[in-house]
Amino acid sequence: MLRKYSNSRTLGDNVRLGILTALVAGMVNVASLLLFLSFSSNVTGYFAIFASELVNGNIYQIALVGSWIFLFFFGSFVSNFLVINLSEKNKYLAHALPLLLELACILAVGIYGTYGYKGSLHESELMLSLLLFAMGLQNGLTASISNFAVKTTHLTGATTDLGVLASMFTNKKFRNKRELRDKATLIFSIFISYVVGGVLFALFYKTLQFKMFFIISAFLLVVILYDSYKVWILKLKRFRINRKQKNVMVPSYTNSNK
Repeated sequence: MLRKYSNSRTLGDNVRLGILTALVAGMVNVASLLLFLSFSSNVTGYFAIFASELVNGNIYQIALVGSWIFLFFFGSFVSNFLVINLSEKNKYLAHALPLLLELACILAVGIYGTYGYKGSLHESELMLSLLLFAMGLQNGLTASISNFAVKTTHLTGATTDLGVLASMFTNKKFRNKRELRDKATLIFSIFISYVVGGVLFALFYKTLQFKMFFIISAFLLVVILYDSYKVWILKLKRFRINRKQKNVMVPSYTNSNK
């Protein structure tokens, strides 16, 4: 899921990445809604709130909502910065680092929420800030490595794309185009996974509360570790090949002076 980049990725690579990260985004978004009465997987509504607060002149709210928008943006910036600057050295590490940062943010919310949260407004605002940064990291990474084919933290654009595709599929000419069918498969997979993630959190929210963030972290860990064994297998094969080549190149000496 994380080893390949841009046009070298297959439909299967993008579907696997889309399903798992959309599951995480669906859970996180419902979590922030139930726990903090706010959304964390997109910032569309926050732009409206920001404009409204500008008119009202509420300095604290302007700064707070502005910081939430910036954190989502900054998460996306950090993801792509790591991808474009580290890919030549280690592509897997460059793609895994943003998810590791996201994992750290989500774990921090889960740990603090379980063991230190007192229910204050400022605590809620801080944890929501971490979740917005985490979702920016995830959306930036999936979009960057998939050539903008996979975006999993919100479904506004995906809903538009699916509506356009549905109308195109009423014409046989478009139904026969594999690239359009593949795109529809990817978007529909993301839709289903996002909804399933939200339903899962809602089902277990009353029982587990903030401990659900540990489960979310486990799903992220699956994404991070999915390709790691393949990376190590490739390194082991290269090591064996290099070792055989070195053994072949070692000259054999015979005792010709008697």
